Amino acid sequence: MDSNPYGLAAMWAQGDWVIKAVALVLLVMSIASWTVIVARSLRLISIKKAAAAVDQFWHTHSFAEGLQVLGKVSGNPFLNLAMEAQAAVNHHTTNQDDLHGQMNLADWLSEALRGAMDDAVERLQAGLSILASVGSTAPFVGLFGTVWGIYHALVGIGVSGQASIDKVAGPVGEALIMTAFGLAVAIPAVLGYNALTRGNKGVVGRLNRFSRQLHAYFLTGSPLKKDSAVRTVPLQRQGN
Repeated sequence: MDSNPYGLAAMWAQGDWVIKAVALVLLVMSIASWTVIVARSLRLISIKKAAAAVDQFWHTHSFAEGLQVLGKVSGNPFLNLAMEAQAAVNHHTTNQDDLHGQMNLADWLSEALRGAMDDAVERLQAGLSILASVGSTAPFVGLFGTVWGIYHALVGIGVSGQASIDKVAGPVGEALIMTAFGLAVAIPAVLGYNALTRGNKGVVGRLNRFSRQLHAYFLTGSPLKKDSAVRTVPLQRQGN
């Protein structure tokens, strides 16, 4: 069976190094964007499962038991937030002679939670810049390949001196394929970016709510005292 003279194989065989380089760049961009989409989607699903455990956290009978509930999901940002809050309170209480000891505990805890939130948001947004870059540049990369391909085809037609439709349709049509490639790479990247951004926004909202709850817990619901282990631990609220 004869190969298709207007197919992708013919375009690759007839294209010069510029067309092949553009095609390879688009291929790399597609692989990178799909890798980010799949990896971040799986991560987002895992974090949403962890967010469901926050309600269980507040129904436990001790802070340590609550940490165990949150620790069932690896890389849980809610667990990191809780541990950072506990570490900040313990450090502030056991190091009153340090400069930060002159700060109000509420302010110190707020800054610690804000820093933990910034780290969590940064990790959530990892890779999204790749999707944004691919989505905004891939169509233009494909368009460049199309323009160069048409130019190369017209030069070839001019040299041969044959301008019939069968001589023009093949090279020009093959060049236009590069535009389609660019769109095929850009559209999934843009859709993936929007979906992941929307999902991350919901997670950040849950993290902010959990941060406020932790702030209230350590300031009003968990009185602290120093012990002989040179660290402070949150005590359970005693019943009436």
